[in-house]
Amino acid sequence: MQFLKESILSLIIDASTNLPPDVRKAMKKAMEHEEKNTRSAMALQTIATNIDMACEYVGPLCQDTGMISFYIHTPVNVNQLEIKKICIESVQEATKLGKLRPNSVDTLTGKNSGDNLGDGTPIFHWEQWEKNEIEIKLILKGGGCENKNIQYSLPCELEHLGKAGRNLDGIKKCILHSVWQAQGEGCAVGAIGVSAGGDRTSGYEFAKKQLFRKLDDTNPIKELADLENEIMEKANTLDIGTMGFKGRTTLIGCKIGIQNRIPASFFVSVAYDCWAFRRQGVLINPTTGKISKWLYKDDEPIQKMSSDYNFKLTGNEIYLTTPISENDILKLKVGDLVLLSGKVFTARDAIHAHLINNPSPVDLSGQVIYHCGPVVLKENGNYIITAAGPTTSMREEPYQSTLIKKFKLRAVIGKGGMGESTLKALKENKAVYLNAIGGAAQFYAKCIEKVEAVDFLEFGFPEAMWHIVIKDFPAVVTMDAHGNSLHKEVQTESGKKLNNLILK
Repeated sequence: MQFLKESILSLIIDASTNLPPDVRKAMKKAMEHEEKNTRSAMALQTIATNIDMACEYVGPLCQDTGMISFYIHTPVNVNQLEIKKICIESVQEATKLGKLRPNSVDTLTGKNSGDNLGDGTPIFHWEQWEKNEIEIKLILKGGGCENKNIQYSLPCELEHLGKAGRNLDGIKKCILHSVWQAQGEGCAVGAIGVSAGGDRTSGYEFAKKQLFRKLDDTNPIKELADLENEIMEKANTLDIGTMGFKGRTTLIGCKIGIQNRIPASFFVSVAYDCWAFRRQGVLINPTTGKISKWLYKDDEPIQKMSSDYNFKLTGNEIYLTTPISENDILKLKVGDLVLLSGKVFTARDAIHAHLINNPSPVDLSGQVIYHCGPVVLKENGNYIITAAGPTTSMREEPYQSTLIKKFKLRAVIGKGGMGESTLKALKENKAVYLNAIGGAAQFYAKCIEKVEAVDFLEFGFPEAMWHIVIKDFPAVVTMDAHGNSLHKEVQTESGKKLNNLILK
């Protein structure tokens, strides 16, 4: 199979950079349905631009490679060991090319392998079949949405929904609750794969497999087809919206599968995936290794999502330059759209944990930290950031209030919002939280004018502190210095709507 490496590398690059046509159609529908001139409409337009940019520049749709998972069917007598070897080599090559971010970390030491390889990464699922062709499916599911996966053991009590029993109604309540609990942390708008039945392990695996169904297909089981339609209708009345900004669309897909179970257990497992729904598949000739068919492509030209790459200005934007003064921060309120310029410092999990007990290598007074683990290439001795969307901020909640106070930070950029401790620190220390558009890695990379320096490279490229200079970087104030939080407001209001759905 002399062409197998070329085929698998093409599969990986396409999955990372080119949103499948069924997802594009669903995103286009969400854009057309959204109320104009709203935060969600702005977020969807930014996402649309990012989708086009990623495709044109062949760059990662989202900076977060996530967990690389292969699902492979082979004919009898095909050498699976050779296929695995070539898949691993292709993952290494795609990482070297900057199509994947180095994302495999040793659990005990925290050391990044640098090539996406290590014990358990990537993941392989193997199955033989009687067809005389190889099928390879790949899904890149980022950490933000992976952390919003959830599993229920029925019967149970659910917030806003009451008792969920061991029946179809109980399954429905669990699915609706899973959408509500994700809020904006999983980069809504999103899609969910659901498994009812199985055990704890097989439930999650089967739920993830549902994400390989096309968003516009119809479930062959009538009861499940009806439930999928009902979930889509009801979930999109919760007014959570894109990024949790409020809006008419929260969910672009719901795919439900069932498995037999043992009498003592009734699990409902939900695999949440974000709008950057990166999955692709191919059929491969087992003799030559060439791709004979793409599983998630149309014959027509790729559908463009935006008219151009320029950010659509409304005239209501607030321009800020770092370092930011206390007076400028106090003028901001929840809902304001900020265009930020100047020097910003990236900081993720490792940096936050380190800075709790150690000094910062730079003066952060009046400055901004960006929850971001970028894709970085080194060319001619210079670092170039090629993908730079925000990571989920809630992981930093145990550290953030301390760092805001300790280093006199004026702003934190991330996605999904933060909790009560951070909200209190923002008010006490006159700072704000700025919500960037999750997954918009290409869009935000173009806002970066240069990389000035880097600290803590020993933590790996995604976790290092990159000193970047940005220009007109758009983000929404969702937590202000006056104690207000859009995230808290949306969660409360959508919870009431969730309760009313069951009462109807």
